[in-house]
Amino acid sequence: MTDANERAVQAAIDGEFRLKDPEVRASPALVRELLDPEFREIGASGRWWDAESILAVTGDGTVTEESPIKVRDISGVVLAPGIVQLTYFSDHQGRGAWRSSLWRLTETGWRMYFHQGTLAG
Repeated sequence: MTDANERAVQAAIDGEFRLKDPEVRASPALVRELLDPEFREIGASGRWWDAESILAVTGDGTVTEESPIKVRDISGVVLAPGIVQLTYFSDHQGRGAWRSSLWRLTETGWRMYFHQGTLAG
C-alpha cells in the first residue's frame, strides 16, 4: 500500500472511531461534520437511514464511556482515489455486528458516504 493510500485508510479509520466517541455522538454538529450530505445507511435492523434520521439516534445517550461501542478486526482499502472502504466487527452491549462503511474525500475532508451493519451471533 502506498503512503497516500495508508493515509487515506487511516483518515477513514480515525473518522469511524470519532463516530463511536460518546462526546462526538452527543453533538449533532460534530456528527454532521463526519457524514456526507448524501449519507445513507442500511442498519443492522434492516432500516434505511439518512443523515438527518441518524442524528436522532447518535445522540440518544446509549453509547457512553461506561458502555462504549467496541471495535475489532478493522481494516480498510482504497477502492478508487478519494474512496475508502472499511470493514470491522462492532459490539455494543452484547449486540455484535459486522460493519462496512464507505468514506469519500470531500472539499471539507473525509466523510462517511455509506454504512451497513449485519447482525452477527
